[in-house]
Amino acid sequence: MKITPAITYRNLEKSDAIDTLIQEKIAKLEHICNYINSCQIVIEKIHERPRSGSPYRVRIDLTVPHGHELVAEKNPGEGIQYQPLDAVIRETFDAMRHQLAKLTQLQRANEQSHRSEEAQESIAFVTKLFRQDGYGFLKSLDGQEVYFHHNSVLHHDFDRLEIGTGVHFSLEQGEEGPQASTVKIVDKPGVRAGKSSKTLIEPPLDWQE
Repeated sequence: MKITPAITYRNLEKSDAIDTLIQEKIAKLEHICNYINSCQIVIEKIHERPRSGSPYRVRIDLTVPHGHELVAEKNPGEGIQYQPLDAVIRETFDAMRHQLAKLTQLQRANEQSHRSEEAQESIAFVTKLFRQDGYGFLKSLDGQEVYFHHNSVLHHDFDRLEIGTGVHFSLEQGEEGPQASTVKIVDKPGVRAGKSSKTLIEPPLDWQE
């Protein structure tokens, strides 16, 4: 955790047992999300001798990039069976753990989606092929022309390339401009994936077979 947790006790004395429990629970939150920005915990005794329920209230405030604020609070009130402080702390951390796990899953899903979008930007088609000289040119979906050499084609697949072959490629700047450091065959216009009715890669609108 980037920031040391701020733990506040109100109307009760701090104990080693409670402090150890809190540290254990914080460690479990860090296991779910290791990039928490801040953590504030307030433990207070709100009743000296309640007729029912627990005299304790526990609140946890977390901030997580980017700008997410999570709050979990437990204040067992009237009509609830008496709960000792450690039980209230456990319930509060359990509630926070569920919130944090859900947020982390959403963030990871968004990150994977973003990576998938970035991968789409590295799709291209073979537009020029000089087989005897061992090189060719690709056209990316944004219209950029990219040089590639037969040594950059993975799995020794240079001889399988044809005009219109769809590929994934990694871009780098060469001495004479952009070039593909790796080229991997994906499909060709019109080739289907199994029983799917969709082409694996849609050619550009101005593509001519």
